[in-house]
Amino acid sequence: MRLLSIASGSSGNCIYVGAGNTHILVDAGISGKRVEAGLNQNEITTKDVNGILITHEHSDHISGLGVLARKCHIPIYATKETLIEIHKMSCLGKIEDELYQEIVPDQEFQIQEIRVRPFSISHDAVNPVGYRFFHKDCSVAVATDMGRYNSYIVENLKGLDAILLEANHDVRMLEMGSYPYLLKQRILGDYGHLSNECSGRLLNEVLHDGMKYIILGHLSKENNYEELAYETVKLEIAMGESAYTGNEFPIEIAKRDRALEMVNL
Repeated sequence: MRLLSIASGSSGNCIYVGAGNTHILVDAGISGKRVEAGLNQNEITTKDVNGILITHEHSDHISGLGVLARKCHIPIYATKETLIEIHKMSCLGKIEDELYQEIVPDQEFQIQEIRVRPFSISHDAVNPVGYRFFHKDCSVAVATDMGRYNSYIVENLKGLDAILLEANHDVRMLEMGSYPYLLKQRILGDYGHLSNECSGRLLNEVLHDGMKYIILGHLSKENNYEELAYETVKLEIAMGESAYTGNEFPIEIAKRDRALEMVNL
């Protein structure tokens, strides 16, 4: 399988997952030009994409969706409630109804060579999901925009080969920063975003010897920075009850403004 962060952050998100001749995007919150550039670095084009999976309807996850879907006639997969919200958004332009594909959390579906399991997440959207992908004996997951996690989330993230996991903010930076009080409370709440500390604690629950790669994503530009996220997550792993210190696994930070190198598993 292949995993690529084209862009991940509060300003826009787009993740690529592939296997064999199957190419999937998770979210399209950046321009079609940027998506194309990220794919082209790996000899893939937007015309190769077999589906766009949407986690939820916030603009940093769908702003480029209309252009991509129309240009390449790409099916759009999302929960019923999310599709209704997308349909209402005039800023996306006209999207053909036949491109909309309704999914249901916990009900697996197939896109060519890849099996997909959507799972519910806790965020202030109508019916948001994360995604786990399977191909042969390999699996990867994209899990961001979660205010909290529980045993259900942990079960959906066990046994992975690679994960892109949210590490959105440092709690102290957020609390001392310039955001309005209500926005701070939203981010810190059960329907907001995972902090660096929570990301590390969640990893403690799902790490295993077969984990090959970890990408920390959706970092806040104002309330986090790469070195802090990296070190905090590693510290939480080292302090946790798992047998790991954090040095056993490659950990990379997803960029807001450019694609990472493709992860091949």
